[in-house]
Amino acid sequence: MPTYAVTGATGRLGRLVIEQLLDTGVPAAEIAAIVRTPEKAADLAARGVEIRQANYDDPSTLPGALAGTRRLLLISGDTPGQRVAQHTAVVDAAKLAGVERLAYTSILHADTTTNPLAPEHKATEEVIAASGLAYTILRNGWYTENYTDQLPQYLQTGTIRGATGGARVSVATRADFAAAAVAALTGEEDGNAVHELGGTALTFDELAATVTEVTGTTVVHQDLSAAELASALEKVGLDAGTAGFVAALDTSIAIGELVTDSGDLERLIGRPSTPLRDAVRAALA
Repeated sequence: MPTYAVTGATGRLGRLVIEQLLDTGVPAAEIAAIVRTPEKAADLAARGVEIRQANYDDPSTLPGALAGTRRLLLISGDTPGQRVAQHTAVVDAAKLAGVERLAYTSILHADTTTNPLAPEHKATEEVIAASGLAYTILRNGWYTENYTDQLPQYLQTGTIRGATGGARVSVATRADFAAAAVAALTGEEDGNAVHELGGTALTFDELAATVTEVTGTTVVHQDLSAAELASALEKVGLDAGTAGFVAALDTSIAIGELVTDSGDLERLIGRPSTPLRDAVRAALA
């Protein structure tokens, strides 16, 4: 019977968590990958991981998928407006299944930030805290990939546009955050825990300088107001709502809500976070 269960296991983060569990020596037979579409997990099944089908939107599928597992990583859903109901269904199923510890991927400073992504995370944290389950909250900062995925655009335009006002943002790669999740799942923690997770903080000027250094193509940072950024995004095809949402994320950075000096990430993974230069090189490769 599997010891560890990971929801969203075929997503970019979930797959990394399972791969790192295997790499750290956890036997495949002790891992359950909870997925909506088992066919997408064929490679994990080939390595001996148990594939269990369940859907956040169908609570009846969840208790059976979690049966017998002791430790669960709940990776947050990707459908805005539905996450609290989805996550609550998983928490309820975890209680029925007798899960001993639940880890959840939240967002940095979820209980205080004005970040527009935060309310559903904050509400989920409250559901978990009220559940009676032992828990570890992993408040993830920004993925480095939020920026390295945009490298083609940066290199084409020579510009990184933002509305951060020169503020810093703590970034780490998905692999870094996956390593933290593995540590939370496999480690022994007394009581409940909340970890504020972020790697080395950077400004967009530093991001532009690093992209320039690694690629040899000059890229500069253009700092705009939130309104100017939203307008610029609409001009390249985003609808007004999406453009305003992206600008609001940068506003959250500008007021210091996506930076942390907690050191929690390094302590959990036992090493520094991945340097930006290495992440840029990996993205180019």
